[in-house]
Amino acid sequence: MSTVRLGIVGMGSMGTNYARWITEGKVINIALTAICDADPKRTTKVVEELKVDIPCFTVTEQLFASNLVDAVLIATPHYFHVDIAIEAMKSGLHVLVEKPAGIYAGKIRKMDEEASRHPDLVYAMMFNQRVNPLYMKVKELLGSGAIGEIRRVSWMITSWWRTQKYYDSSSWRATWAGEGGGVLVNQAPHQIDLLQWLFGMPSKTMAFLKYGSHRDITVDDDATVWFELSGGASGTFITCTHDALGTDRLEVQGGKGKIIIENSSKLIVRRMEKSEEELNRSLDFKQSMALTRGQSGEKLFSEETFTIPEQWDVQHIDMLSNFAEAVLNGKEPVSVGNEGIKSVEFVNAMYLSDWLGRPVEIPVDPNLFESELKKRIHEENKIKNNQE
Repeated sequence: MSTVRLGIVGMGSMGTNYARWITEGKVINIALTAICDADPKRTTKVVEELKVDIPCFTVTEQLFASNLVDAVLIATPHYFHVDIAIEAMKSGLHVLVEKPAGIYAGKIRKMDEEASRHPDLVYAMMFNQRVNPLYMKVKELLGSGAIGEIRRVSWMITSWWRTQKYYDSSSWRATWAGEGGGVLVNQAPHQIDLLQWLFGMPSKTMAFLKYGSHRDITVDDDATVWFELSGGASGTFITCTHDALGTDRLEVQGGKGKIIIENSSKLIVRRMEKSEEELNRSLDFKQSMALTRGQSGEKLFSEETFTIPEQWDVQHIDMLSNFAEAVLNGKEPVSVGNEGIKSVEFVNAMYLSDWLGRPVEIPVDPNLFESELKKRIHEENKIKNNQE
């Protein structure tokens, strides 16, 4: 095999983007050989827009049995990811799953277990930010101990502005029953994955969420989250979809420096000349103020800056190419599929913390989370039925 024959399941916005990039020849070693969507109007639209002549399916079983594809990319609404991935693996197909891996961490484990039964198949997640050069650089810096032990992580990303028309564009969007949540499961999974990828899984979290605070939706559109890392460092994560001016800023405080990322395009690395602990033990109040104000004659830190241009599509394309390389050459993908459960466990804990009104340990009881989510789905359906 010199080229991976790929089928895409789910021809919404992202599924169509993937099809376009592949048919435009932007992805190395992948050929789009089939598409699938339960709504035939979607596949027809894609074929007409991209001017391609490829088989279209409305049933995944037929696609998987067609012998037209070696691998599938799953870009359906979130609830369907697990079942489709398991079905594809049982059919002998390599699998790439769009974020998030699913809604229930407990069910994602079944997908991971099925993957373990097929070690010959590539199982990967579409966490495209892992190939963002800035976050790759951050991982390298943290691994080398460049800023010392991590003390605090703070990420505010409110640049996910979404208007009401966005939410009204599909009936499944921003619903507990159709999407499984709001900003935490739709817009923020990439950053939540990066948090655990860079700093390890949090051990505890306390979340304060707002539901439909500035939009006519039933799910979360505003989140303020505290978490604790296994090493004792604390962190905050703030996100929303109602900030038209938006902020994207990550700060990582270490014992010997600080890392700052702005707008996922500018990285600032500040390395202290002496560690904070050394300065803490040696300086009195006046000396410390003079040092931070640049009045002591000594240098507190040196600074490096790295910038990259906007490259959202490039990162997705790179992930597709990485998946193809894994299929063709046996190289481990950037985001192995069984890592997808980690960010979902974190999100499950955020929701459960807010619903219960207390901090929760991670991972949470999967049965408790599922039970609580189903309560929200039930209430949402009652509201919908009354409106009809």
